[in-house]
Amino acid sequence: MLNTYQNKRLWKYILVTFATVIAMGSLLYTNYLVRHIAQSERKRAQIWALATKQIVVSDDNDFLPFVFSVRDLSTVPAIETDEKGEIINAKGLDTTKTWNPEIVVPGVPVDKKAPKYDPQYFKDELQTMKSQNEPIKMDLPPMGRDRASYVLIYYRESTLLQQLRIFPYIQLSVIAAFLLLAYTSFNSSRKSEQNQVWVGLAKETAHQLGTPISSLMAWIELIKEKFNAEEDPLMAEMENDVKRLEIVADRFSKIGSVPKLETLSVYNVVEDFVNYFKVRVSTNISFELSGGEQLKAGLNIPLFDWVLENLLKNAVNAIEGKGKIKVTISANKVKDQVFIDVSDTGKGIPRSKFLTVFQPGYTTRKRGWGLGLSLTKRIIENYHKGHIFVRDSELGKGTTFRIILANIRDEQQTAT
Repeated sequence: MLNTYQNKRLWKYILVTFATVIAMGSLLYTNYLVRHIAQSERKRAQIWALATKQIVVSDDNDFLPFVFSVRDLSTVPAIETDEKGEIINAKGLDTTKTWNPEIVVPGVPVDKKAPKYDPQYFKDELQTMKSQNEPIKMDLPPMGRDRASYVLIYYRESTLLQQLRIFPYIQLSVIAAFLLLAYTSFNSSRKSEQNQVWVGLAKETAHQLGTPISSLMAWIELIKEKFNAEEDPLMAEMENDVKRLEIVADRFSKIGSVPKLETLSVYNVVEDFVNYFKVRVSTNISFELSGGEQLKAGLNIPLFDWVLENLLKNAVNAIEGKGKIKVTISANKVKDQVFIDVSDTGKGIPRSKFLTVFQPGYTTRKRGWGLGLSLTKRIIENYHKGHIFVRDSELGKGTTFRIILANIRDEQQTAT
């Protein structure tokens, strides 16, 4: 039988895989664009370098205007250095920081308010260019002892290329945030809808159970009167079972509403249910109850009995042949907590399944919905503000479930 909840997990894996493929595709395509734009910018820098070289070596004055026009077409910011690393030329930089007030042009008045020449700006720009791209080496013809044999052209990436490098990460972050928001909203809406369906189904079940339970109670009274069976132990057990059906119906009627908790002795509540339960299972399974009767907690008996019923049924199903179920009630005085440990000598649970057993749909039986422990966890954590977990388990030796509830002392009860 296909499990709906396991299928949901499969769909999550499929969606994660699909999202990963989209993310990888986006990164690969962006890297493709970055690589081609970077190659294009390097070609423009190379054109500027070649044009600069032609200006130095060309003797054709008619050809120089064309070379200057070609060089001006390159918009890539660049710095030219000699073989010693000294800056000898630059282009495309911030003109407010590259103007040199020491240079006086005849006929042009000196503007004292103009920005000053900033040598450090050139050094910073050169360092940035060195970190971004490999330089373009341009060999020069020998023209004297003091003349450099080659120069290096460094260039800076364009703003577009820089933005394109980080764009996919921004895009993926936005998509991830949107998917997370959409998934959270959808999941919340779906859970709310499921809860409404379960609440309606539970209340309708309680309503439908009411009529046959009332009829059974009436028939038992007639049987006792007709056959004078007031003292018959079998009739007493039948009455107990009918009362249990009433409790079950009451449980379903309370689903969806906030249950009322009463301060009760944990030991007494557990003892009452264990005494009812143990006479309805195989005599090959023995029961043991121990603990302090003075420990109290806020309990809703119909719902808490449901928890005990699920745990004890699971313990019985885990035991093959003879076995023992032990319920131990203890206290953590430091944290004011009550511990309820339900242990069995059954087949045990793998450590990898300690959390999985509480998920809806998980079951090791051929027949069953796998909702018992899921409902148990919800009743304990949502309605009793406690915790439940697998405390310990060993394959072939048994399992211990632990319930933790807040301990209510007598002085706390008096104060409230």
